[in-house]
Amino acid sequence: MRELEQILALFVAAVLLAAAARRAGAPYPVFLAVGGVLLALIPGAPSPTLPPELVLALFVAPILVDAGYDASLRDLRDNWAPLLSLVVFAVLLTTAAVAIVARALVPELPWAAAIALGAIVAPPDAVAATAVLRPLRPPQRILGILEGESLLNDASALLIYRLAVGAVAAGGFSVQAVAPTFLLGLLGSLAAGPALGWCVQRLLERVQHIPTAIILQFIGTFTVWLVAEHVGLSGVLTTVCFAMTLGRTAPGRTPARIRIPTNAVWATVIFALNIFAFIFIGLQIRPILVDLAPAAREQYLAVAGAVLVTVIVVRIAWHMSFNAAIRWRDRHFGFHPPRPMLRPSVGSGLVISWAGMRGIVTLAAALALPGGFPSRDLIVLTAFSVVLGTLLVQGLTLKMLLRALNLHDGDPVAREEHLARHRLMEAALAQLPATGTAAVNLVRKDLKIRLGQVQRGDGPHASFGVEYDTHFRSAVRAARRALLQMRETGDIGDDAFHTLENDLDWMEVSDPLRAANADATE
Repeated sequence: MRELEQILALFVAAVLLAAAARRAGAPYPVFLAVGGVLLALIPGAPSPTLPPELVLALFVAPILVDAGYDASLRDLRDNWAPLLSLVVFAVLLTTAAVAIVARALVPELPWAAAIALGAIVAPPDAVAATAVLRPLRPPQRILGILEGESLLNDASALLIYRLAVGAVAAGGFSVQAVAPTFLLGLLGSLAAGPALGWCVQRLLERVQHIPTAIILQFIGTFTVWLVAEHVGLSGVLTTVCFAMTLGRTAPGRTPARIRIPTNAVWATVIFALNIFAFIFIGLQIRPILVDLAPAAREQYLAVAGAVLVTVIVVRIAWHMSFNAAIRWRDRHFGFHPPRPMLRPSVGSGLVISWAGMRGIVTLAAALALPGGFPSRDLIVLTAFSVVLGTLLVQGLTLKMLLRALNLHDGDPVAREEHLARHRLMEAALAQLPATGTAAVNLVRKDLKIRLGQVQRGDGPHASFGVEYDTHFRSAVRAARRALLQMRETGDIGDDAFHTLENDLDWMEVSDPLRAANADATE
């Protein structure tokens, strides 16, 4: 019972920290990282353990599916050059630089373990960056690159991580021996991910019960990871391909009544996993610090500080060099991107370079190291220090940097939304019969009103949208009060109450003007 009380207290503290982060306008991982430090300083705090083989599947698989499902293939295609630069070359450079620095400071650290450390701290996490940037409406190119990088660099970094951990277990590393298996695993993952995604989607189409459908999504996520790992494929790459396949096939085949609660459940699960990861690693840090002699503690902290500086400097140096090379090419060879918004600039390069905060994947990879791994405590402490340092140094200053640079691209997403709304209303009107019943005429009238609003540019920021939203909210609140009063007076029972409450909920979430205005004000 005491363990349950401790777990409950930790989650309450984490939720309060996340709420404080929202009030402060800071990304919640920053506050969770600080909470992890405070946990490490509490005497007598529990020291829970998880099997290393469970950690990556538990933390990384759902996060990859969540990110891969929402990935934009158009953004990945348009930004392929900077993404290739960040996902492959920046990860390799960071891994190599961190390994060299770690070996220089700790000569007894095996090269394979040093490379594992480099791979652990190499992949940035876009959660904190987009949480800071999105409310400020930065150029869409920046968000597209950061989100695409966050998805793909997890795969590249964890592939290196797996090879390094395997080399430690095998007592050595041979490129000739590993290369064929590695390439087959990559090709197999690229084929297996979409195939498994198609199979899972076909299964989900047959399920109309909402809780069952949501549970099957998580079963599919973990099954894909486990199957890939058991047959020698890359669990990360297979899961990414699986998620991207679902993201392209599910929207046209999943009913709204399943999709809406599914999105809420997945957002909650990802938030809970972030909380658990920061709590868990915070509890792992205390015994490491307590058991270290003062001299060893100073050495560990020196390594952590040096690695933190290395990952920040390498990212800035590499991406700004790449950014300068692309701009030089454009000037001297007359290259023009397909859309003006895709053109790189010094300002966008600075923002992307500085948005290198590390997060849950770094924590999970560190925790997944086997118990007897060389210098495991040093690697875990360094990984947490890099996450904490990048979140504090970069996460809390990124907003100021973007405001100082004053980067804008005219909000192309808003223009695309306007175009899409116009075409959607026209398609909906074209579907109706030319002559029909009173019900058909009522639907046509409603659609024409909505089309007129789109053509006039009425939206969440226009006076019409604000006034509409005010009256709509007032009307729904009045309906809810009447419903509650009818239940209190006994005019209706609870079965009828819950049915009508559900109707009001769907009325509230289905209105496009109300939903758009709510999104704009949150």
